[in-house]
Amino acid sequence: MNRMRSRNSNNVLVRLCKQLILILVILGIPSVLFISSFYIKKLEVVGTRRYTSEQITSELIKTKIDSNSLYLYLKHQYFTTVKLPFVEKIDVTMSDTHTITVYVYEKMVAGCVEFMGEHMYFDKDGIIVESSSQRLEEIPVIKGLKFDKIMLSEKLEVQKDELFDVIINLTQLVNKYELDVDTITFSSDYEVTLDCGDVKVLLGKKSTYDEALSELNNILEEAKGMKITLDMRNYVKGTQNIIGKRKNPTE
Repeated sequence: MNRMRSRNSNNVLVRLCKQLILILVILGIPSVLFISSFYIKKLEVVGTRRYTSEQITSELIKTKIDSNSLYLYLKHQYFTTVKLPFVEKIDVTMSDTHTITVYVYEKMVAGCVEFMGEHMYFDKDGIIVESSSQRLEEIPVIKGLKFDKIMLSEKLEVQKDELFDVIINLTQLVNKYELDVDTITFSSDYEVTLDCGDVKVLLGKKSTYDEALSELNNILEEAKGMKITLDMRNYVKGTQNIIGKRKNPTE
């Protein structure tokens, strides 16, 4: 009787082992095919100016399985998103089993203001799109403004409604003429001063700054390496009424 029980137990164990091996084979073969067929040979990052390709890649591929092209595509297509400052969204596409292309869509930033130790960045419509301790060198800082409150995803509120239009106009012109402007400062009378590296530019108060900034684009090229203050408060297109003087060492 004991021998029969022992033989039956052995048979059950053998059957269990065979079933386990079969399950492993059934699961293992697709896994091997999945791993061997889908792996990243080429990953291209498109559309980023504020981050390097290596920084974007490191945000996408954090574990070994992330190196599987199909897994990475499905993961970012349906289940998760990469969250980075100044990035609106990231699209991950798979051209073939070994090629991934990453499209980065950055937030459009026109300027920023400083508030409670943070840089509050706004877009061309004046909507605050990002708050960061990071200072983007290519984005001008607006100074001389007063705020009751500043909130993400809401419009920048300043002391005068018409002043907001001037700010947007100035930041758009700075971008249009590709001017290297560090700060745009408003005086108590709302006169405008630009700091462009070692060059300070007095623009004054105008109905439009287009002509002055168009001319400034050429002047800054000639003024490279010079520490001067340019007085363009009375500038009129087609005239030479621009006064330039060396900056005071205390400025």
